[in-house]
Amino acid sequence: MSSEQTTTGPEAEPMPPSEPVPTAEPSSVPGAVVEPEPVPAAEPSSEASPGTAPPAPPKDRRALRAALRWTVAVAVFAAAGAGVAYGITVPERTDIPGLSTEGDGRWTFPKLSQPALPAGAPLPQGPDNKDGTHYAQLTGLLLPAPQGAKADDAVKADKDGAVPVDSFLEEYTPEAREKLKTSLEWDGLRQIVGRGWTTPDGTRTHVYLLRFHSSGFVDAFKGCDTNAQLNGVSALDLDDVWSKAKNTQMNSTALDFAGAANFDGTDLSVYQEMKPVTGEEQTKVGCLRTGDVLGVVIQTRKGEVAPVPFHQTVILQSQLLG
Repeated sequence: MSSEQTTTGPEAEPMPPSEPVPTAEPSSVPGAVVEPEPVPAAEPSSEASPGTAPPAPPKDRRALRAALRWTVAVAVFAAAGAGVAYGITVPERTDIPGLSTEGDGRWTFPKLSQPALPAGAPLPQGPDNKDGTHYAQLTGLLLPAPQGAKADDAVKADKDGAVPVDSFLEEYTPEAREKLKTSLEWDGLRQIVGRGWTTPDGTRTHVYLLRFHSSGFVDAFKGCDTNAQLNGVSALDLDDVWSKAKNTQMNSTALDFAGAANFDGTDLSVYQEMKPVTGEEQTKVGCLRTGDVLGVVIQTRKGEVAPVPFHQTVILQSQLLG
Protein backbone atom coordinates (compact mmCIF):
# COMPACT_ATOMS: atom_id res chain seq x y z
CA MET A 1 0.00 0.00 0.00
CA SER A 2 2.88 2.36 0.71
CA SER A 3 3.99 2.12 -2.95
CA GLU A 4 0.56 3.29 -4.14
CA GLN A 5 0.65 6.29 -1.83
CA THR A 6 4.00 7.30 -3.29
CA THR A 7 2.67 7.61 -6.85
CA THR A 8 -1.01 8.49 -6.56
CA GLY A 9 -1.71 9.73 -3.07
CA PRO A 10 -1.98 13.35 -1.98
CA GLU A 11 1.42 13.22 -0.32
CA ALA A 12 3.53 13.12 -3.47
CA GLU A 13 6.79 15.02 -3.28
CA PRO A 14 6.25 18.69 -4.29
CA MET A 15 8.03 20.32 -7.22
CA PRO A 16 11.13 22.40 -6.51
CA PRO A 17 10.31 26.09 -6.03
CA SER A 18 12.18 27.08 -9.22
CA GLU A 19 9.94 24.90 -11.38
CA PRO A 20 6.25 25.87 -11.69
CA VAL A 21 3.74 23.15 -10.90
CA PRO A 22 1.81 22.12 -14.04
CA THR A 23 -1.83 23.10 -14.03
CA ALA A 24 -4.54 20.50 -14.16
CA GLU A 25 -5.67 21.49 -17.66
CA PRO A 26 -6.67 18.49 -19.77
CA SER A 27 -4.05 17.36 -22.29
CA SER A 28 -4.73 17.96 -25.94
CA VAL A 29 -3.50 14.43 -26.63
CA PRO A 30 -5.81 11.66 -25.36
CA GLY A 31 -4.16 9.54 -22.71
CA ALA A 32 -1.25 11.95 -22.26
CA VAL A 33 0.37 11.99 -18.79
CA VAL A 34 1.92 15.10 -17.32
CA GLU A 35 5.23 14.19 -15.73
CA PRO A 36 5.71 15.55 -12.18
CA GLU A 37 9.34 16.48 -12.86
CA PRO A 38 11.14 17.64 -16.03
CA VAL A 39 13.41 15.15 -17.69
CA PRO A 40 17.02 16.35 -17.40
CA ALA A 41 18.80 17.10 -20.67
CA ALA A 42 21.18 14.45 -21.89
CA GLU A 43 24.86 15.13 -21.45
CA PRO A 44 26.68 15.77 -24.77
CA SER A 45 28.79 12.86 -25.85
CA SER A 46 31.29 12.33 -28.62
CA GLU A 47 29.92 8.83 -29.20
CA ALA A 48 26.35 7.94 -30.06
CA SER A 49 24.56 6.03 -27.32
CA PRO A 50 23.02 2.63 -28.06
CA GLY A 51 19.56 4.18 -28.20
CA THR A 52 20.49 6.98 -30.55
CA ALA A 53 18.87 6.77 -33.98
CA PRO A 54 21.41 6.08 -36.75
CA PRO A 55 22.19 8.90 -39.15
CA ALA A 56 20.00 9.19 -42.23
CA PRO A 57 21.31 6.98 -45.03
CA PRO A 58 22.68 8.63 -48.15
CA LYS A 59 20.19 9.46 -50.90
CA ASP A 60 19.14 6.31 -52.71
CA ARG A 61 20.12 6.49 -56.35
CA ARG A 62 18.86 3.06 -57.30
CA ALA A 63 15.82 4.44 -59.08
CA LEU A 64 18.04 6.79 -61.08
CA ARG A 65 20.35 3.96 -62.05
CA ALA A 66 17.42 1.78 -63.12
CA ALA A 67 15.92 4.48 -65.31
CA LEU A 68 19.12 5.80 -66.83
CA ARG A 69 21.19 2.71 -67.64
CA TRP A 70 22.94 4.09 -70.67
CA THR A 71 26.31 3.50 -72.22
CA VAL A 72 29.18 5.94 -71.86
CA ALA A 73 28.20 7.64 -75.09
CA VAL A 74 24.58 8.33 -74.13
CA ALA A 75 24.20 11.29 -71.76
CA VAL A 76 20.91 11.02 -69.91
CA PHE A 77 19.43 13.71 -67.70
CA ALA A 78 16.66 13.50 -65.10
CA ALA A 79 13.42 15.44 -65.33
CA ALA A 80 11.13 16.16 -62.40
CA GLY A 81 7.59 17.47 -62.73
CA ALA A 82 5.77 20.04 -60.60
CA GLY A 83 2.42 21.59 -61.50
CA VAL A 84 2.27 22.82 -65.08
CA ALA A 85 6.01 23.40 -65.37
CA TYR A 86 8.87 20.90 -65.21
CA GLY A 87 12.39 21.56 -64.02
CA ILE A 88 15.23 19.83 -65.82
CA THR A 89 18.52 19.83 -64.01
CA VAL A 90 21.98 18.77 -65.09
CA PRO A 91 23.27 16.28 -62.48
CA GLU A 92 26.85 15.91 -61.41
CA ARG A 93 28.93 13.53 -63.48
CA THR A 94 29.03 11.02 -60.63
CA ASP A 95 25.21 10.86 -60.64
CA ILE A 96 25.16 9.11 -64.02
CA PRO A 97 26.70 5.65 -64.38
CA GLY A 98 29.45 5.62 -66.97
CA LEU A 99 29.84 9.40 -67.04
CA SER A 100 31.90 9.94 -63.92
CA THR A 101 35.11 11.11 -65.52
CA GLU A 102 36.10 14.57 -66.63
CA GLY A 103 36.24 15.33 -70.33
CA ASP A 104 33.35 13.09 -71.42
CA GLY A 105 32.34 15.79 -73.90
CA ARG A 106 29.04 16.87 -72.39
CA TRP A 107 27.96 20.45 -72.85
CA THR A 108 26.77 22.66 -70.01
CA PHE A 109 23.25 23.89 -70.62
CA PRO A 110 21.38 26.49 -68.59
CA LYS A 111 18.84 25.23 -66.09
CA LEU A 112 15.76 24.35 -68.10
CA SER A 113 12.06 24.50 -67.35
CA GLN A 114 8.94 24.19 -69.42
CA PRO A 115 6.83 27.31 -69.89
CA ALA A 116 3.61 27.65 -67.94
CA LEU A 117 0.48 26.41 -69.64
CA PRO A 118 -2.55 28.59 -70.30
CA ALA A 119 -5.13 28.39 -67.53
CA GLY A 120 -6.99 25.09 -67.67
CA ALA A 121 -4.84 23.59 -70.44
CA PRO A 122 -3.72 19.97 -69.94
CA LEU A 123 -0.18 18.68 -70.07
CA PRO A 124 0.92 17.13 -73.38
CA GLN A 125 1.23 13.73 -71.70
CA GLY A 126 -1.77 14.15 -69.41
CA PRO A 127 -4.58 11.56 -69.26
CA ASP A 128 -7.05 14.20 -70.50
CA ASN A 129 -4.93 15.00 -73.58
CA LYS A 130 -5.14 11.90 -75.74
CA ASP A 131 -3.58 13.50 -78.82
CA GLY A 132 -0.64 14.97 -76.90
CA THR A 133 -1.40 18.54 -77.94
CA HIS A 134 1.15 21.12 -76.74
CA TYR A 135 -0.64 24.22 -75.48
CA ALA A 136 2.49 25.99 -74.23
CA GLN A 137 4.27 28.60 -76.32
CA LEU A 138 6.37 26.66 -78.81
CA THR A 139 9.47 28.84 -78.49
CA GLY A 140 9.41 28.13 -74.75
CA LEU A 141 9.85 24.43 -75.54
CA LEU A 142 12.90 25.06 -77.73
CA LEU A 143 16.25 23.96 -76.27
CA PRO A 144 18.59 26.89 -75.56
CA ALA A 145 22.22 26.94 -76.63
CA PRO A 146 24.83 25.56 -74.20
CA GLN A 147 27.38 27.74 -72.47
CA GLY A 148 30.20 28.96 -74.70
CA ALA A 149 28.23 28.51 -77.94
CA LYS A 150 27.73 31.21 -80.55
CA ALA A 151 24.52 31.75 -82.50
CA ASP A 152 24.43 30.17 -85.94
CA ASP A 153 22.65 32.48 -88.38
CA ALA A 154 22.08 29.60 -90.78
CA VAL A 155 18.88 29.01 -88.79
CA LYS A 156 16.89 31.98 -90.06
CA ALA A 157 14.64 32.63 -87.09
CA ASP A 158 13.09 36.00 -86.35
CA LYS A 159 13.27 37.70 -82.96
CA ASP A 160 10.42 35.49 -81.73
CA GLY A 161 12.10 32.30 -82.91
CA ALA A 162 9.73 31.69 -85.83
CA VAL A 163 11.28 30.14 -88.97
CA PRO A 164 9.68 30.49 -92.43
CA VAL A 165 8.96 27.24 -94.24
CA ASP A 166 11.36 28.06 -97.07
CA SER A 167 14.16 28.77 -94.59
CA PHE A 168 13.61 25.45 -92.85
CA LEU A 169 13.65 23.64 -96.18
CA GLU A 170 17.14 24.98 -96.89
CA GLU A 171 18.32 22.09 -94.70
CA TYR A 172 17.35 19.79 -97.61
CA THR A 173 18.66 19.36 -101.13
CA PRO A 174 17.06 21.65 -103.75
CA GLU A 175 15.35 18.74 -105.51
CA ALA A 176 13.63 17.63 -102.28
CA ARG A 177 12.28 21.02 -101.20
CA GLU A 178 9.25 21.36 -103.45
CA LYS A 179 7.79 18.00 -102.45
CA LEU A 180 8.41 18.65 -98.75
CA LYS A 181 6.86 22.11 -98.99
CA THR A 182 3.72 20.68 -100.56
CA SER A 183 3.59 18.07 -97.81
CA LEU A 184 3.83 20.71 -95.11
CA GLU A 185 1.15 22.85 -96.74
CA TRP A 186 -1.28 19.97 -97.10
CA ASP A 187 -0.43 18.04 -93.95
CA GLY A 188 -1.49 20.52 -91.32
CA LEU A 189 1.65 22.49 -90.47
CA ARG A 190 0.87 25.34 -88.09
CA GLN A 191 4.24 26.74 -87.03
CA ILE A 192 8.02 26.23 -87.14
CA VAL A 193 10.47 27.60 -84.57
CA GLY A 194 14.20 27.07 -84.54
CA ARG A 195 17.56 27.85 -82.99
CA GLY A 196 21.13 27.26 -84.12
CA TRP A 197 24.53 27.44 -82.44
CA THR A 198 28.17 26.54 -82.94
CA THR A 199 30.36 25.28 -80.11
CA PRO A 200 34.14 25.89 -79.80
CA ASP A 201 34.90 22.39 -81.14
CA GLY A 202 33.24 23.33 -84.43
CA THR A 203 29.99 21.39 -83.95
CA ARG A 204 27.04 23.12 -85.60
CA THR A 205 23.63 22.36 -84.11
CA HIS A 206 20.27 23.25 -85.66
CA VAL A 207 17.11 22.53 -83.66
CA TYR A 208 13.63 22.91 -85.13
CA LEU A 209 10.17 22.32 -83.68
CA LEU A 210 7.31 21.83 -86.13
CA ARG A 211 3.79 22.08 -84.72
CA PHE A 212 0.97 20.39 -86.66
CA HIS A 213 -2.79 20.39 -86.27
CA SER A 214 -2.71 16.87 -84.82
CA SER A 215 -0.34 13.99 -84.13
CA GLY A 216 -1.41 12.19 -87.29
CA PHE A 217 0.17 14.91 -89.43
CA VAL A 218 3.46 14.51 -87.55
CA ASP A 219 3.69 10.90 -88.68
CA ALA A 220 2.84 11.89 -92.26
CA PHE A 221 5.83 14.22 -92.66
CA LYS A 222 8.69 12.38 -94.40
CA GLY A 223 11.46 14.88 -93.80
CA CYS A 224 12.95 13.16 -90.75
CA ASP A 225 13.83 9.54 -91.41
CA THR A 226 16.50 7.49 -93.17
CA ASN A 227 15.26 8.80 -96.52
CA ALA A 228 15.62 12.48 -95.61
CA GLN A 229 17.57 14.25 -98.35
CA LEU A 230 19.65 16.64 -96.28
CA ASN A 231 22.17 19.00 -97.80
CA GLY A 232 25.63 17.46 -98.10
CA VAL A 233 24.46 14.05 -96.85
CA SER A 234 24.53 11.09 -99.22
CA ALA A 235 22.47 8.73 -97.04
CA LEU A 236 21.45 8.17 -93.42
CA ASP A 237 21.63 5.02 -91.35
CA LEU A 238 20.76 4.17 -87.77
CA ASP A 239 23.04 5.70 -85.14
CA ASP A 240 24.94 2.60 -84.06
CA VAL A 241 25.86 3.86 -80.58
CA TRP A 242 22.30 4.90 -79.81
CA SER A 243 20.83 1.69 -81.20
CA LYS A 244 23.19 -0.47 -79.17
CA ALA A 245 22.30 1.36 -75.97
CA LYS A 246 18.58 1.15 -76.73
CA ASN A 247 18.62 -2.53 -77.61
CA THR A 248 20.70 -3.65 -74.65
CA GLN A 249 19.78 -1.29 -71.83
CA MET A 250 16.42 0.42 -72.43
CA ASN A 251 13.06 -1.12 -71.64
CA SER A 252 11.27 0.62 -74.49
CA THR A 253 8.10 -0.63 -76.09
CA ALA A 254 8.09 -1.81 -79.68
CA LEU A 255 7.49 1.05 -82.09
CA ASP A 256 6.64 1.06 -85.77
CA PHE A 257 9.67 2.84 -87.18
CA ALA A 258 13.31 1.84 -87.19
CA GLY A 259 15.75 3.16 -84.64
CA ALA A 260 13.05 4.45 -82.36
CA ALA A 261 13.10 4.55 -78.60
CA ASN A 262 10.63 5.90 -76.08
CA PHE A 263 11.90 8.48 -73.63
CA ASP A 264 9.57 10.38 -71.28
CA GLY A 265 6.63 10.03 -73.64
CA THR A 266 8.59 11.03 -76.77
CA ASP A 267 9.33 8.68 -79.65
CA LEU A 268 12.95 9.15 -80.70
CA SER A 269 14.74 7.98 -83.82
CA VAL A 270 18.41 8.80 -84.21
CA TYR A 271 20.42 8.59 -87.44
CA GLN A 272 23.93 9.21 -88.66
CA GLU A 273 25.47 9.81 -92.05
CA MET A 274 26.51 6.52 -93.57
CA LYS A 275 30.22 5.78 -93.81
CA PRO A 276 32.23 6.62 -95.76
CA VAL A 277 31.11 10.15 -95.05
CA THR A 278 30.73 12.42 -98.06
CA GLY A 279 33.19 15.31 -97.80
CA GLU A 280 35.00 16.31 -94.62
CA GLU A 281 31.98 16.58 -92.31
CA GLN A 282 29.62 14.13 -90.67
CA THR A 283 25.95 14.78 -89.94
CA LYS A 284 23.71 13.20 -87.32
CA VAL A 285 19.97 13.67 -87.03
CA GLY A 286 17.54 13.20 -84.15
CA CYS A 287 13.78 13.00 -84.82
CA LEU A 288 11.47 13.54 -81.85
CA ARG A 289 7.77 12.80 -82.24
CA THR A 290 5.57 13.84 -79.35
CA GLY A 291 1.90 14.58 -79.86
CA ASP A 292 1.36 17.39 -82.35
CA VAL A 293 5.06 18.44 -82.43
CA LEU A 294 7.97 17.08 -84.42
CA GLY A 295 11.45 18.00 -83.18
CA VAL A 296 14.38 17.88 -85.60
CA VAL A 297 17.96 18.04 -84.27
CA ILE A 298 20.74 18.26 -86.87
CA GLN A 299 24.41 18.26 -85.86
CA THR A 300 27.33 18.59 -88.24
CA ARG A 301 31.04 18.56 -87.46
CA LYS A 302 34.29 18.22 -89.38
CA GLY A 303 35.57 14.67 -89.02
CA GLU A 304 32.91 13.08 -86.82
CA VAL A 305 30.00 14.27 -84.67
CA ALA A 306 30.77 13.37 -81.05
CA PRO A 307 28.05 11.02 -79.74
CA VAL A 308 27.82 12.34 -76.17
CA PRO A 309 26.84 15.98 -76.84
CA PHE A 310 24.63 14.90 -79.73
CA HIS A 311 22.67 12.41 -77.63
CA GLN A 312 22.62 14.91 -74.77
CA THR A 313 21.01 17.52 -77.03
CA VAL A 314 18.42 15.06 -78.34
CA ILE A 315 17.45 13.87 -74.87
CA LEU A 316 17.19 17.34 -73.34
CA GLN A 317 15.01 18.54 -76.21
CA SER A 318 12.91 15.41 -75.75
CA GLN A 319 12.41 16.18 -72.08
CA LEU A 320 11.28 19.71 -72.81
CA LEU A 321 8.66 18.39 -75.22
CA GLY A 322 7.60 15.51 -72.98
